[in-house]
Amino acid sequence: MAEIRVRKLEQDQTKTRNVPIAITPEGFWCCPSPGGFQKASKYQNPLNKAKPSSPPPKTTVQKKQSLVSERKPPPTSVQSDAACQDQPNRSSDTPAITGSVTSERASRPKKETLPRKVAIEYGEPGTSDMKVVLRGKQGFCVKLSVHKNILVESSRFFADKLSQEASTFSCLEIDDCEDVEIYVETVGLMYCKDMKQRLIKQNVSRVLRILRVAEVLGFNSCIKSSLEYLEAVPWVGEEEEEKVLSSVLSLQNERVGVEPVLKRVSYGAANQPNDILSNIIDLVLKSNDEKARREMKSIVLKLLRESNILPSYVGSADICSETIYISCRSCLNSLLSLFKQAAEPEFADKPTDEKDPVMKQIALGADNLSWLLEILTDKQASDEFILMWASQRELAALHAKLPIVSRYHVSCVTARVFVGIGRGEVLPLKDTRHLLLQTWLQPLINDYSWLQHGCRSFDRKVVEEGIGRTILTLPLENQQSILLGWLSIFLRSGDSCPNLQRAFEVWWRRTFIRPYLETQGNALLPDNSKK
Repeated sequence: MAEIRVRKLEQDQTKTRNVPIAITPEGFWCCPSPGGFQKASKYQNPLNKAKPSSPPPKTTVQKKQSLVSERKPPPTSVQSDAACQDQPNRSSDTPAITGSVTSERASRPKKETLPRKVAIEYGEPGTSDMKVVLRGKQGFCVKLSVHKNILVESSRFFADKLSQEASTFSCLEIDDCEDVEIYVETVGLMYCKDMKQRLIKQNVSRVLRILRVAEVLGFNSCIKSSLEYLEAVPWVGEEEEEKVLSSVLSLQNERVGVEPVLKRVSYGAANQPNDILSNIIDLVLKSNDEKARREMKSIVLKLLRESNILPSYVGSADICSETIYISCRSCLNSLLSLFKQAAEPEFADKPTDEKDPVMKQIALGADNLSWLLEILTDKQASDEFILMWASQRELAALHAKLPIVSRYHVSCVTARVFVGIGRGEVLPLKDTRHLLLQTWLQPLINDYSWLQHGCRSFDRKVVEEGIGRTILTLPLENQQSILLGWLSIFLRSGDSCPNLQRAFEVWWRRTFIRPYLETQGNALLPDNSKK
């Protein structure tokens, strides 16, 4: 807060304006509304400046003087009146007053450049024994007629300042007050028996301003009531939440009860983020409602992507990866068990109502794996998943024994793996890439025709580019073996097989053209060196 002084008010040329206020049921004057300050300050607008005129007649001056006398409460003692005066001394000589007003008007600055005064009283009119003058940065000041015992009992700040003053009637003047309106309201709250009822009518932003002033004044009961309000009221939007938290955290040095407010955004020691995340993922993976499961998968994936911006030292990526891989292993074990059940000879003879649940579980397990792979790819932690998937030889062997309508969901996982490698999103080892092609390329080719026509999310060009680029990352001998095997299938199946012609062209140039160019370059090298 700005500097505070205990001194007698000097006579100035500022005009005092009373703000319309009402009386509360407790019998105290209530705080003025923000409109009161706005109404007071609008008179400073140059458009409202009065036109110059001749000095007012004697009767007008006497009328104004009479109104000022009626507005002021009767002084409690001569000492009080002398200690704090906010109007020029009266005189029974009316002409002298008229002349004084005329000379002042000629020498004083323009009306709109002067600060305005707003007079506000608390308690019963005329009983105040102290005045506080706030000079705001907006160019006007506020005079508070208050009670010393109320301020001392409520505010540690006022108690410290007023203990240094022996006078029974004091004037405190505070310059450069940053928030005059809220300062006035906070002083008014010292008169309230139930601050909660007063604060409940305010919004979060205004209560934060009150809290800031209450902290400066050492107004502990107001701080407590403000924190109780902030703990109970909803916070609208992230920006308001950040404002509340920053304000509350600054109070920790005051040793006040901020824990209830902070518990909104922080867990206790018993709750671990990895346990919570594991529970959320498990609930999503086991959901029986397809629409709700799809929506929550999208939301969780989006939120996890937002957490990717956290610094690496936070450790959120490690927690997430460990939790995801536990779910991946569970899904793979479940999928293998379902494939074994569906591959049994007698399974085909079972009624439809017994087969359909198994088929739905296979589709759900494959979709769950695709979702988990997407999360790991965003976290740049899918290398282990690629190795796990490439090692599923038993699952790939059972793949051919199931109807294509049931098994093609698994090929969607394979397609996503190839796309990730082709885009450079994941960099598995050479042996892992070779094993992946050996295990899953043929099952993918077998389902390729169905994927193009029965899977709306399938993008043929992207998948073919991913497969081709994965093949071209292998040694040339492996490229040859895989691409010649593909060529044999492609020439028989046509569009029912992935079109890897671009990869085939690159392999061709590497095999037949590049060696010739290198030989020609080596043959010309001696001649070039001689030159």
